[in-house]
Amino acid sequence: MNRSRRKALKTISKLSLAGVAAAKAPYVFARQSTVLRVLGTHVTLQDELREQAERDLGFSIQFEPRGSAAVLQKASMFPESFDLYEQWSDSINVLWQAGAIQPIEKARLTYWNEINSLTKTGQLRPDAKIGAGDAPNRILNIQPDDSLGSEPTDKISFLPYVHNVDSFGYDTRVIPKGVPYKTESWGWLLDESNRGKVGIVNAPTIGIFDLILAVQAKGLMTFNDISNLSIDELNALFDIIGEYKRAGHFSGYWTSVPESVDFMKSGRTTIQSMFSPGISALKGNGIPVVYAAPKEGYRGWHGVMCLSSQTQGRSKDMAYDYMNWWLSGWPGAFIARQGYYISNPQRSKPLLSQYEWDYWYEGKPAKSELRGTDGNISVGKGETRTGGSYVERFSNVAVWNTVMPNYDYSLQKWYEFIS
Repeated sequence: MNRSRRKALKTISKLSLAGVAAAKAPYVFARQSTVLRVLGTHVTLQDELREQAERDLGFSIQFEPRGSAAVLQKASMFPESFDLYEQWSDSINVLWQAGAIQPIEKARLTYWNEINSLTKTGQLRPDAKIGAGDAPNRILNIQPDDSLGSEPTDKISFLPYVHNVDSFGYDTRVIPKGVPYKTESWGWLLDESNRGKVGIVNAPTIGIFDLILAVQAKGLMTFNDISNLSIDELNALFDIIGEYKRAGHFSGYWTSVPESVDFMKSGRTTIQSMFSPGISALKGNGIPVVYAAPKEGYRGWHGVMCLSSQTQGRSKDMAYDYMNWWLSGWPGAFIARQGYYISNPQRSKPLLSQYEWDYWYEGKPAKSELRGTDGNISVGKGETRTGGSYVERFSNVAVWNTVMPNYDYSLQKWYEFIS
């Protein structure tokens, strides 16, 4: 076992402490009954997607959804246990160093040329802020020396597909509605008025950035580079948020979208780290939650679909079919209804109503009530998506979900904090 793999596995072992358009595509054809195993989170591993993919592709698909830390741990240590991995771009460096994933050939991706510039250059428009940390273009291409970088090559580390910007959600029955990009602030997570009702996502490469942005927004500390904290900065950060925890400021740390929904439905939290599907689910249940557009900028993430280093033969062919299916139109339209974007949105546009496209992608007021993926009304007539259009939201990224160089130490501090 080489040194980098050994180091990566050592790092991942610490996680155990915490506990229909596609049918038209030319690549689709029925195969013998073999199961494609997909490991990931509840964000994309939804039964509706699996059932549609099975109908379109003609083979069985097994979803194994877990919390983000558990998914990364299993994928890194047991690549033979899955064929495809779905999570976020902050997991790529760990998976690559662990030897858990293999290169993906661009030539086998039917819609590669349709994928927009966000993944390829980090920007949807020239004046957009790329954001600190692991922007997807920085870790996409496999370089001649086997490192990951931005210089285009014939092989990539992940399939670019779903992506979004994240922030926090808050209940407007308790917290007055703010003004996007002007008054809404990450600092609200540390406001004294919210003590005891604040939830944080329990993911070391995600939740830590919510707290970094909150601490900086409150003026409690500044950082040289918010995506790359030194040991001293990590110590100071956790000293600050540790004091908040001891004062009873945080009410819990959620590990999955359903759990985040339960936190707010039950009244356990009134403000917390949130992902878009959780916002849609809460609004579908009549809870008036706003997904903030912080004046400091969003925390961006990019979904990654990775090919296990152990996947070969027929399973590998099916994996490519499934990856291509994801960019074939229907999946992108489906996940748009939960607030997510797809890397080639123009292919999904005909499968959305004009009202849906205008609301989700263009940032225009909804001209009618819109339903989420669960069938419930998640957008009221006249509502405007917080943060505006797709382009505007991705022009305001403060930091990307990132594995920072001092990841091992940040992981240790994180689990000391939550436990």
